[in-house]
Amino acid sequence: MNLHPVLQAVTDRIIERSRATRATYLDHARAVMRQGKVERSQLSCTNQAHAFAAMPDGIKIHLKAASRPNLAIVSAYNDMLSAHQPLESFPALLKDEALKAGATAQFAGGVPAMCDGVTQGFEGMELSLFSRDVIAMSTAIALSHQMFDAALYLGVCDKIVPGLLIGALSFGHLPALFVPAGPMTTGLANDEKAKTRQLYAEGKVGREALLESECASYHGPGTCTFYGTANSNQMLMEIMGLHLPGAAFVNPNTPLREAYTRHAARVAADITAQGVRFTPICDVVDEKAIVNGIVGLLATGGSTNHTLHLVAIARAAGININWDDFDQLSAIIPLIVRAYPNGKADINHFHAAGGMGYVIRELLDAGLLHDDVTTVLGKGLRTHSQEGWLDNGTLAWRDAPQHSGDDSVLRPTGHPFSADGGLKVLTGNIGRAVIKVSAVKPAHRVVEAPAVVFHDQNELLAAFKRGELEKDFIAVIRFQGPRANGMPELHKLTPPLGVLQERGFKVALVTDGRMSGASGKVPAAIHVSPEALLGGDIGKVRDGDLLRLDANNGTLTVLVPAAEWSAREHAAANLDAHRHGVGRDLFAGFRQLATAAEDGAMSFAHALWAGK
Repeated sequence: MNLHPVLQAVTDRIIERSRATRATYLDHARAVMRQGKVERSQLSCTNQAHAFAAMPDGIKIHLKAASRPNLAIVSAYNDMLSAHQPLESFPALLKDEALKAGATAQFAGGVPAMCDGVTQGFEGMELSLFSRDVIAMSTAIALSHQMFDAALYLGVCDKIVPGLLIGALSFGHLPALFVPAGPMTTGLANDEKAKTRQLYAEGKVGREALLESECASYHGPGTCTFYGTANSNQMLMEIMGLHLPGAAFVNPNTPLREAYTRHAARVAADITAQGVRFTPICDVVDEKAIVNGIVGLLATGGSTNHTLHLVAIARAAGININWDDFDQLSAIIPLIVRAYPNGKADINHFHAAGGMGYVIRELLDAGLLHDDVTTVLGKGLRTHSQEGWLDNGTLAWRDAPQHSGDDSVLRPTGHPFSADGGLKVLTGNIGRAVIKVSAVKPAHRVVEAPAVVFHDQNELLAAFKRGELEKDFIAVIRFQGPRANGMPELHKLTPPLGVLQERGFKVALVTDGRMSGASGKVPAAIHVSPEALLGGDIGKVRDGDLLRLDANNGTLTVLVPAAEWSAREHAAANLDAHRHGVGRDLFAGFRQLATAAEDGAMSFAHALWAGK
């Protein structure tokens, strides 16, 4: 199948746009490759002795020999968060299997893993986005001992995988393989959970009923089962060739999950410079792999957070992408997955219906993915249209199902849920924004209504409880960008806005903050750039201004005379309350350095190959 001409054109444009910075990145990565020697061979005897002083004698023998590859394990394990709790047992499995494969493995370092589900609506959420950059730097510190010939990255959720990948790309000469933990088993249906949240927002059920509902949904080890940023991360790692095929959505604590984890160590040993096919990550994450990641995001209706994270990941590899690339690809990529919040199914249903192997094969056959890429298994993405299974207890591979097991969840490209992808870019006199339309019904995709302006999501919630929002309106919540307060997600707005929409009012949201993978049925123009704190024109909007959000035509406009709009001053906000407490004091430097949302909202972009 020939590539779709738009896919080819966007890819060619990215390659040309990134030519200089990508060449610089590759030159730096290849300059430090050891040409078949183990990484630790450059260290002195004293350095090496420090690095394996506490290892068992048998492992010391292998490490002293300076011929066997040594694998780094970098993990986001903690036992508070369900997605990362299963990772506790992984290092022992990986070390054991590495030895069987003729390698050694050491736990190189841990990275923090915070959960937006826990911090949602509270001060800690203002650290969330910047935790990605902390994770990237923590990954670099873990690898800085220069003892490792490849790395196994253990992480799942929102900022963790992007942070790990950015850190991995800063060691572009090393091979990398991502090892997921998998989703928790299915609990309370997501639409039932959402219904209880709305009833609570209306005051029709109490806190006890809400907590019971939430506990029935989030009930065991593994990733949350809705298709938010965490599961979008796992999709991304598979379609970019950084996972073993089919690894993303196998439940924790199962024989198949253990088999996948063990096999990851063997593959990591194979792709070292001492293995059978040296595959540094700088050769895996290239322009075509990044485009494949965007395509996967669009075809599955994935998280809007990746309009930030993919930009940041790409720039860490010397590749320069922007929202126009997402928008132009969205016009040709069919939406072939419906998982909550874009449908009723959870990620387990998606996996059972055919999963990532089915998605990859369908998109390849339609000419909507690049097959000529390098993956952790070698050349070509077609290999990743397979799935793993246990053949008498041994991990084996077979083609993904030819037909979807449930066409209400997963469809072929010739019979999609929508002819285009789930993301669009909005432009107008307020700035540029992103909107996720895959869950928004066509009747709600155009909203023209007066603005009601807030500087905090809690102000909107208070107004809702006072009954002041029983009308058509567009909520404008500003001073929520990375420079202002770390760009928190505004999930607490979803239930009340959903209630108002169901009551028949025309409602929408415009913000320079985030909504993430939980963006749902209410139209939300998010990531507005430039943000209000940096003089973005979202700061000019006043209560009562007529706004028009048109997701069909990709516009976001304040309907006031041009002369009046040009003469208006920007609003000011007192952000003192967001500067201190719950660790926010420590992140002042991050806020001062953060780039715009379209530039990845990064605190160290100036230090990267594509930084401005």
